[in-house]
Amino acid sequence: METSAGEIIIKLYDDTPLHKANFLKLIKEDFYDSLLFHRVIKDFMMQGGDPNSKNSSRYKKLGTGGPGYSIDAELAPQHIHKRGALAAARNPDNINPEKKSNGSQFYIVTGRKYPRKYMPRFEESRGKKYSEKEIIAYETLGGAPHLDGLYTVFGEVMRGLDVVAAVCNAPVNGANRPLKDVYILNIKVTQ
Repeated sequence: METSAGEIIIKLYDDTPLHKANFLKLIKEDFYDSLLFHRVIKDFMMQGGDPNSKNSSRYKKLGTGGPGYSIDAELAPQHIHKRGALAAARNPDNINPEKKSNGSQFYIVTGRKYPRKYMPRFEESRGKKYSEKEIIAYETLGGAPHLDGLYTVFGEVMRGLDVVAAVCNAPVNGANRPLKDVYILNIKVTQ
């Protein structure tokens, strides 16, 4: 993923096939080219993929657009919201109890570090214990464990976390949109 802030290399998971196939389809259609990372929250995540962000004014409300369809949730418990996780955005439970994903919007997690003493509270809401490896990931890398089991994680950043961190630390307006627009220039698929 080439962005105006630098390059991000992402690996897509094979065990979330609906999300992987959809993301690849949209990439081949150049859907993401020139879209913004329209929502950025420090120590949490950066979100993009809203087609309404293409050539949008500074004052346009963003975050509601998509390709006109949703994707069934693929809540794979082995994929957590550790730092660098690629996950699908979605509407809230009150209008989306099936937790279906938006057809194009995604986010990349930065998050913060969580000492192991906090993990039991997240296990309770997740409904599953964390492995030692997952606990260490949250302790040393950080992430957003409060989202585990609620949103589909379908990939992870392999290189370019420094770019993600820089975007997430950029100044934003009241709607969490970066004051200086950050664009997805293009995304290429390599094997």
